[in-house]
Amino acid sequence: MSPQWAFLINLVATWYLVGLIWMVQIVHYNLFDRVGEAGFVRYEADHCSLISPIVGPPMLIEIATAAMLVFAAPAGVPRWAMAAGLAAVVLIWLSTALIQVPCHNRLGEGFNADDYALLVGSNWIRTVLWSARGLLMLYYAERLMPGGS
Repeated sequence: MSPQWAFLINLVATWYLVGLIWMVQIVHYNLFDRVGEAGFVRYEADHCSLISPIVGPPMLIEIATAAMLVFAAPAGVPRWAMAAGLAAVVLIWLSTALIQVPCHNRLGEGFNADDYALLVGSNWIRTVLWSARGLLMLYYAERLMPGGS
């Protein structure tokens, strides 16, 4: 895959995930405490099974192409910027694995206000990192365009 294609695929995957994480942060997670205890376990299980195919493949594409870009960035894009982008992806994955997934696992046993607050509050880590990464990629996309700065 050429560096230009890796960059374009990464840009698309990243911005897809930026939109998704903002929707999850502002809308979806804020509705969890409105489900009610009787239906919450089913709601949480459905959330996890339905969100996985929507978020999993783009995350895999993003991390794979981000890693490629560290070693083969398009001309005009510094490798340090692509390394910073990959570092953001790694931090997103770590946050997901170490904070959000365990919260979802505990919430899968029943609603708990502390786990819910941790889930919503800690999800800002991913929201901010994906947004910053998206802006970084957009900045370099503009620079790669004909007539870009």
